[in-house]
Amino acid sequence: MRPNALVAALLLAACGAAAGEALKIGSKRFTESYILGEIIVRAVQGEHRPGLGNTGILYAALKAGSIDLYPEYTGTIAREILKHEEAQTLQEINARLAPLGLAASVRLGFNNSYALGMREERARALGISKLSHLAKYPEIKLGLSQEFIGRADGWPGLKAAYGLPHATPSGLDHGLAYEAIAAGKIEVMDVYTTDAKIERYALRVLEDDKRFFPRYDAVLLHRLDLPQRFAKEFEALQKLEGRIDERSMIRMNAAAELEGRSFAEAAALFSGEGDKGGTRQRKFLPTLFASDFWRLTGEHLVLVFVSLAASIALGLPLGVAAAKLPRAAQPILAAVGVIQTIPSLALFAFLIALVGTIGTVPALIALFLYALLPIVRNTHAGLVHAGKGLVQAGMALGLSPGQVLMRIELPLALPSILAGIKTSAVINVGTATIAAFIGAGGYGERIASGLALNDNVTLLAGAIPAAALALIVQGAFELGERRFGWMARVDAGQKRTALPD
Repeated sequence: MRPNALVAALLLAACGAAAGEALKIGSKRFTESYILGEIIVRAVQGEHRPGLGNTGILYAALKAGSIDLYPEYTGTIAREILKHEEAQTLQEINARLAPLGLAASVRLGFNNSYALGMREERARALGISKLSHLAKYPEIKLGLSQEFIGRADGWPGLKAAYGLPHATPSGLDHGLAYEAIAAGKIEVMDVYTTDAKIERYALRVLEDDKRFFPRYDAVLLHRLDLPQRFAKEFEALQKLEGRIDERSMIRMNAAAELEGRSFAEAAALFSGEGDKGGTRQRKFLPTLFASDFWRLTGEHLVLVFVSLAASIALGLPLGVAAAKLPRAAQPILAAVGVIQTIPSLALFAFLIALVGTIGTVPALIALFLYALLPIVRNTHAGLVHAGKGLVQAGMALGLSPGQVLMRIELPLALPSILAGIKTSAVINVGTATIAAFIGAGGYGERIASGLALNDNVTLLAGAIPAAALALIVQGAFELGERRFGWMARVDAGQKRTALPD
């Protein structure tokens, strides 16, 4: 092939690859963000990665290039991402975002601010209508979401601005907080002003009389080069400018949270599609065995067993090293113990930045790290407590340390090792559900959706298969333990009878 022809072919191939690249859209783990993600997908036919956790996860994914855009709010961008206290215009926000390779555009048309809410009858009884009134009632029980507690524009700043005497409460999932306030378990919760459940649960939204909360205008936060890389798609996105008002957003949120519609069905209301009609009751079995069941099962199995295999490959040598090298034992055991204490979402955010992607790869690395502790500890314990007499007899017969390890110590330690692997496998089944928050799939997708909707049917459709898989894995390993434990005892007995008295 001539050089010019070769260059032309390469250029065509590159253009074809670029043309085939899909716009990657992310969304957070709450109803409104799921719905906005679906609206964007309907506008540009992109690839939606829903329920990717909190702001930190989405921001890390955006910077790494794992997603191209996601719906965000100007107040969150200013205070959480840019760490700037003052309310800013979109132009000022973009001036600060540009050095990060990001931009915000396409004002969707509504403001969804943070607020605090109380049951109307309780607020009336205490005479509370403003946030400043809370300072007079230090005994009031708060129920705040984890993200609100951790955000600078959330509880820490609010507490300081109003001089609130209340201690920081334990974090509570936003969807579950509505049930808790209805049951009287808590008295005040953080809400979004477009929450559909505010009216349903008869909450009074307390006036922000010191104007602590900035405006949270919904916009699209995207990579700076998106208009060039996806010119046609960006043009379509610009047509969403100003088209979603607060009433429309509340209506779509209500369709998902109160009427039993899927996020895609709720998003269809934006374009006037779908029926007008009332509440739908989700049924458990159809939800459990929905069309995504086998896909989620396959993804969950991959997450559990690929990470487990990697943990076994590294955990066994580390356990042997800890048993054979006394000086190395404490550092090795301490290191794998510390890994177990790292919060999963924090580890996920770190791994997204480290590997430059979301999805299966960082999830597998996290699960691999979390599975190490039981394997390393049980391998170490099994070898340390192996029969000293048999080891000494083997050495006396002239076996090398390596032969003693392989022929005597490891077979004797096998039941303990298998117990550690079983523990890691069962833990991995449960921990893998959190991987859905970074787009890795599995049963956690349903659990995240169920939490966002406060829908027990959807939540159980993810939790029950995960629990069933954990029981199956535990049962399979217990059968293996019995078989290999019996073989190890027979083998040890044979060695014992073969050794001289």
